[in-house]
Amino acid sequence: MGSAQRALELAVAHLSRRERTEAELRRHLAAKDVGEPEADAAIAEVARMGYLDDARYARAFAEDRRNLDGWGTERIERRLMELGVDREHVAAALGARDGADELEAAVELLRRRFRAAAPSNERERERALGMLVRKGYELELAYDAVRAFERTTAA
Repeated sequence: MGSAQRALELAVAHLSRRERTEAELRRHLAAKDVGEPEADAAIAEVARMGYLDDARYARAFAEDRRNLDGWGTERIERRLMELGVDREHVAAALGARDGADELEAAVELLRRRFRAAAPSNERERERALGMLVRKGYELELAYDAVRAFERTTAA
């Protein structure tokens, strides 16, 4: 079997387990001692076949992290950049959500985490705020979410 064919088979096998970024696939092929020209050709071929698409990966990753893990925009952006996704794909995936959606997601996360009981003292407010910031929400949006959560549970 030729080295180009081996590279293509390794790429397809790696992508068959789960979707990956181009950078992840490139690292995998390098770890399997695939030369750069063969890796480039294999990556181009799997992209042409529709198995590799960083823009699609970024959109799916962003939606999953928002819906399943409650991550905020900053954390999603940081992780996608670590995975080697181009900045333009990251921006497009994150641009699909506006500020109101982000605020509502943060408030919903607070509802789930605090069981609809608003923080009753400064320590609990700081705990709620810290949780949102760790999840990747901007500090100002996190403040707004805590205040909105307090208003909705007080009513």
